[in-house]
Amino acid sequence: MKLKIVLLFLFISSFQQVPGQVLNSSGTLKDDGRFAASTKQVNQFFRRFNGEESKEGDRRYNPGDENYRNRELRRSFINILFDNETSDLPVELKREFLNYVVSESYPQYLSFHGGEWFAEATTVFTYGGRSHDVILFLKLQPQGLGYEWVIENVLFDPFKSAFNKPQGDDKKFLHPLSHELGFMNLRKAIQDDPKPESYTPKEFRPDYLSLFIYEIKRGDLKFVTVKDVKYHFFQIDKWYFELSQFNRPGFNTGWLISNLVKLSEGDKELVLEYIYDNN
Repeated sequence: MKLKIVLLFLFISSFQQVPGQVLNSSGTLKDDGRFAASTKQVNQFFRRFNGEESKEGDRRYNPGDENYRNRELRRSFINILFDNETSDLPVELKREFLNYVVSESYPQYLSFHGGEWFAEATTVFTYGGRSHDVILFLKLQPQGLGYEWVIENVLFDPFKSAFNKPQGDDKKFLHPLSHELGFMNLRKAIQDDPKPESYTPKEFRPDYLSLFIYEIKRGDLKFVTVKDVKYHFFQIDKWYFELSQFNRPGFNTGWLISNLVKLSEGDKELVLEYIYDNN
């Protein structure tokens, strides 16, 4: 089930008019035609969201410039930074988000080096003679005088299925008096049982990243290509959004917000669990 459906109960909306937005008969927000250029790069998305470049995209604004982070400029830019064609985000939710990030009292900005955002790359590897999708989660970390992207987590179905720990009556166990036998029953548990993870603590979680690196070093996992990349943002206080790339004709193209969730206390962990475990 799509994240925006699963977490629909989190959406709290307002219905305020936003300059530069046109509400058509189908109930979607459309660009009013002032910005025809695609948001071609992720860095440009940051600049447009923050109001740090001109409407034409030919000039960057720096601190001290008259138009740097201008509130109306930001409102116009953010208005066209949503996927208005396929994502089916509620109009009222987008309006509430826009009004929140450009508020006069507490405006919200994105920071490339500010943390609280990460990449999700869908890649293709060969494994066991077959082609498989492998999802890599990457984050920025300081390195020397700059920054670098590093792989933080991995989602790979063969790894997940290999650690399908039995539950309830299906789970075998080591008898609590095993110590009196010098744990000789370990042979049967580990060698004969196809589910040795049954004998691990309740909090056991497989380290898929270590497995991923190990299989690459053995030569069993071989990289083929990158199929898709998207980004997950938690930088805006009490909000989550997903950034995806859309290559299509028209104005509503490039790097756009494809999912949007308003967060209450504890919801961030719920969203992260969905991203990491239920992709």
